[in-house]
Amino acid sequence: MKQQLMRVGTTYLPVNNVEKSAHWYSDKLGAHLTYMDEHKAIVNMAGQSFFLVKAKQGETSNFTDVNGRRCFAITFEVEGEESLLKIRQQFINNRVQVGEVEDRGHAGRNFVFYDLNGNQFDVWSELSNNG
Repeated sequence: MKQQLMRVGTTYLPVNNVEKSAHWYSDKLGAHLTYMDEHKAIVNMAGQSFFLVKAKQGETSNFTDVNGRRCFAITFEVEGEESLLKIRQQFINNRVQVGEVEDRGHAGRNFVFYDLNGNQFDVWSELSNNG
């Protein structure tokens, strides 16, 4: 039997200020801070570790697609549209920058949000089949 990649264990995110970013992820998204020094912090949320790494000013995890649109590299999933709407409202209440709920022509609905460093993330109202 072949070896298989089992899961994503860690995602690295560029940040300008490690301490501010670690507290933002904890306060705004409910992440659990497990480590911090002057160059990085480790926060856990959504079943994964995120390393917040001090980077050059203006660095983000975003990229530009062939059509010139700024894209996110990570989509978080919630179970159902009601959960999507609730977490979006929670983010709004926590003063997280969020986009509108979108119908992208596939199952479920989405919205984007941004951290204080400009990293863009997506939230989808469907759970993927992880089989």
